[in-house]
Amino acid sequence: MNRDIYQEPLVSRYTSREMQELFSERTKFETWRRCWIALAEAQHELGLTDLVTPAMLDELRAHATDIDFEVAAAKEKEIRHDVMAHVYAYGLKCPTAEPIIHLGATSQFVGCNTDLLLQKKGLQLVKKSLVNVIANLAGFCRQHKDLATLGYTHYQAAQPTTVGKRNTLYIQDLLMDLDYIEHLESQVKARGAKGTVGTQATFIELFKGDHDKVRKMDELVAAKLGFGEVFAVTGQTYTRKLDMKTVETLAGIGASAHKFAVDLRLLSNLKVQEEPFEKNQVGSSAMAYKRNPMRSERMTGLARKLMGLVGNFGATYANQWFERTLDDSAIRRMDIPQAFLLTDAILKLFLNVSQGMVVYPKQIARHLAQELPFMATEKILMACVEKGRSRQEMHEVVKVHSVAAGKVVKEEGMENDLLTRLANDPAVPFSVQELKELVGDGSEFVGRAPQQTDEFLDEVVMPRLAQYKDILGGIDSALSV
Repeated sequence: MNRDIYQEPLVSRYTSREMQELFSERTKFETWRRCWIALAEAQHELGLTDLVTPAMLDELRAHATDIDFEVAAAKEKEIRHDVMAHVYAYGLKCPTAEPIIHLGATSQFVGCNTDLLLQKKGLQLVKKSLVNVIANLAGFCRQHKDLATLGYTHYQAAQPTTVGKRNTLYIQDLLMDLDYIEHLESQVKARGAKGTVGTQATFIELFKGDHDKVRKMDELVAAKLGFGEVFAVTGQTYTRKLDMKTVETLAGIGASAHKFAVDLRLLSNLKVQEEPFEKNQVGSSAMAYKRNPMRSERMTGLARKLMGLVGNFGATYANQWFERTLDDSAIRRMDIPQAFLLTDAILKLFLNVSQGMVVYPKQIARHLAQELPFMATEKILMACVEKGRSRQEMHEVVKVHSVAAGKVVKEEGMENDLLTRLANDPAVPFSVQELKELVGDGSEFVGRAPQQTDEFLDEVVMPRLAQYKDILGGIDSALSV
């Protein structure tokens, strides 16, 4: 690392080697050469054998990865055109094939097809991480499906749910993200060989007016690059609407992760559930006792950045005048890799956290005990009626003691003594112990949460995960910092 100039933290701190390599200069320019080879092969196979010879093809293939970056950089500085600089550098390595490199193509032949190839592979990496996060959370949900915990609405204590049920909500959102990823994968097609403004005029000249061969060349190039389909029509570029939808999808994953991470930060404050905390980890430079939710906070920050990129892509798409303008180039050069790297970093954190979350049942029980007497008042009322008491009279008794107990908790910082107050009231036909048994540990108030968790996992999640056996596991979720 050159420590004298700015370094991108996404690369130096947060992301996987696979995603870094995918958007590297080497991968980009080697893919350009793959495009040029595919074009030349298609032209040869479709009859331009005198123009594009087997010797030329052999030479191009032999030097597919032999890139002289310094020569290309020097040439680009001279001519201010990156594609032609790399045509020049490739031509020096392939003097025989030099005349037919980039034959009939425009710069966006390599630019667009390469972007689409990288995004296609990037989506595969994202999907792999996403599926494994879902698998981690599914195991966590199953393990804690019966553990009653306070539910919260407006971040105020509400009816109990279970720890497992709460986490099914995150899985459901991630499954929606997975749906969008898979739909998006079906939309990523090759730009193919469309010519300068998308009309294929140059290729029509090259093939002497043979429209069938030009169309076949378009499809053949796409197939050679690994695409199942090719965009039927383009301008100079493939539509930037696809970029917009791609980043919306990635930002959706960021939003799901943000929701999970913020909730975990709140739970950490309550000391009921935490992210993993390593043996030698330091929570605070000043307060040695602290266990700050560093991973969740980082997820939140990275997700905020990712979600903020969406507007850039909408503006870029909307400002593509007619067949193309160049104001898309510089911003896409930064934002497309960043969108994928941000998603990779977020999912790497999500994997790390979801496979080692810590739950504290005693703390959960303590919070429940503070609120359960209030939540059980309707059950207590019904039990009193069964003992022959008037519901209206008992409602007033319960109301008076509930208000008094709430005041003790809020104003005096004391424990909730509602059950003791009720037991001491002659109108209430139960002892403290009987009331405690009536209230229970909260599990009676979770409704169908355990059953819903099992049903969701068995009927929705596990069948879906079964489709991805080939990409489950095998991901290094260790964090570099």
